[in-house]
Amino acid sequence: MIPNNNWYKTNRLAGLRRFAIAITILNLLGHTILGFEQSWAQPLIAIFTAYTTELILEIIDAKLNQRPQQFAGGIQNIIDFLLPAHITALAVAMLLYANDQLLPIAFATSVAIGSKAIFRVPVGKGNRHFLNPSNFGITFTLLLFPWVGIAPPYQFTENLDGAADWILPGIIVISGTFLNAKFTQRLPLIAAWVGGFIIQALLRSFIFGTPIIAGLIPITSVAFVLFTFYMVTDPGTTPIKPKDQIIFGSAVAIGYGILMLSHIVFGFFFSLTAVCLLRGLVLSAPTLITKLASGRGQISIPITLGEV
Repeated sequence: MIPNNNWYKTNRLAGLRRFAIAITILNLLGHTILGFEQSWAQPLIAIFTAYTTELILEIIDAKLNQRPQQFAGGIQNIIDFLLPAHITALAVAMLLYANDQLLPIAFATSVAIGSKAIFRVPVGKGNRHFLNPSNFGITFTLLLFPWVGIAPPYQFTENLDGAADWILPGIIVISGTFLNAKFTQRLPLIAAWVGGFIIQALLRSFIFGTPIIAGLIPITSVAFVLFTFYMVTDPGTTPIKPKDQIIFGSAVAIGYGILMLSHIVFGFFFSLTAVCLLRGLVLSAPTLITKLASGRGQISIPITLGEV
């Protein structure tokens, strides 16, 4: 289900603004103090690509559907319209590591933004994208470019010592909890994902002999904290009802455990993409069945950016 109009008009925009500020500050600190391994050019090219792609797709969609452009009406509307693209761009640039290459970062960002236009399912009177944009862009790039990897987890605290190693994750946890409690309302999903992660680590240790420390140690990283509070909780591509959130978060944890048993790296990202794809199939099933039952046969993917 899509968020109700009251949530969409109030919490969504307020949440987007705070998420955008938080990820911008983290990137600035990362490139100046913390020890990010990427060059300054990579977040800049990601932002340029995201803004350009988002605006072009909106202009095309508005023209095809004969409606006003969402960013029309002044500088504030343009800023608010580009907030999701801004968050996606900085997430991609922060989490991918492509040495000194810019093309993979631009590619991942364009795939992330484009996925919102291509992969959509009918919901209610409209339709919604169902793939987590930044996660899908990262996943697709990792699969297509084997030499591209994930940014080393140590980069988030590389230049910190002593208490600072704990203060930074603590700030992220506190701010992430506040944002997700007040604006995205995804705390049940977070609890299910973290709880499921711990359970799958214990089961892998008990059944398959995986050292328990090895199974649980990812939970201590800043990368895990960022994934937990700022990626897996994306309100546009996760369920609203607490029960469904618990199922979603648990499914991501189960998928991660299966990938680890299969010796497949980048389990966080691949598992989240797989669960989003499965959810998309479930959401589109009623429409597909109706079309098939009516004998129409042909099934099309709606391309509408009106509710991105």
